[in-house]
Amino acid sequence: MFSIIIPLYNKFAYIEKAVKSVLAQTFANFELIIVNDGSTDESVNVVQQFTDLRIRIINQPNLGVSSARNKGVNKANYDYIAFLDADDWWDKNFLEEMNRLKEQVPEAGIYGCNYFHVKNKQNKVSKVGLTEGFKSGYINYFETYSKTFAVPFNCSFVVVKKQVLLEYDGFNHNLKFGEDFDLWVRIALNSKIAYINKPLAYSNQDVDSNNRALGSKLWKPENHFIFNLDYLQAEEKTNPILKKLLDGLRVRALIRYRLAGLYKKETNVTLQTVDFSLQPKYYQRIYQWPIVIIRLYFLYKKLGSQLKQKLIKFQK
Repeated sequence: MFSIIIPLYNKFAYIEKAVKSVLAQTFANFELIIVNDGSTDESVNVVQQFTDLRIRIINQPNLGVSSARNKGVNKANYDYIAFLDADDWWDKNFLEEMNRLKEQVPEAGIYGCNYFHVKNKQNKVSKVGLTEGFKSGYINYFETYSKTFAVPFNCSFVVVKKQVLLEYDGFNHNLKFGEDFDLWVRIALNSKIAYINKPLAYSNQDVDSNNRALGSKLWKPENHFIFNLDYLQAEEKTNPILKKLLDGLRVRALIRYRLAGLYKKETNVTLQTVDFSLQPKYYQRIYQWPIVIIRLYFLYKKLGSQLKQKLIKFQK
């Protein structure tokens, strides 16, 4: 059986679809814990309309998504935890397939699956860096992630043993962005990771940018995972695959900080840990060019993207 945890904060427009996708599961042995993280919109009213006895609503003041997930874990009755963000949804076979996977490879600490990347109402299967022909089984999380830098899984298409979550103290409350990666990497260093190469969940990128963790916000260094990887320094020295992944994430995440000229000290300190000789030429140039050239380049890309979106809407 599964305990499903949905953290909820002001997702009135999306939560109904998320809950319905859970209740439609072909594998019906679960409880659904919705942790209302101090919502100020009508989100709670929406979930209260569901009468399914498997649903529990837990209220707390707005303490953040990590706190909400951790509270759900602590209140869970079952040994396997499935997470779902309130603006994403599942295929009806998600739990059935994940249950089959954990029976096939019971020693894993984390179970993940492929997913649809939803953008402009179009569903595209994510190009996760799996080996050709891979169907299911154990993966090297660091190697898989570093091949394409498409996340293998996040909190909407993953199942984790409750015992493992408790052992690693769950999600870091201080992190507002990348708190899931921070937890996955800690677990992956010591536990097996299992995966099924079927798109069984939908990662909704059409959510209003103001209502997403990514959005346009540049998080303070203490709140962004990329500035808080010092605890992995020793591992990076002996694990080249981990080093490749972390450096790749660093150069991708810090471009916007450099463009904005914010947190220069923290950004430079983090970039000094990167082995640029192993980075693609694109990122080597981005960090070598004068800042004015970089800004013009990204302005051009932004205008091109806006034009493309207008053309798509016109064609519809």
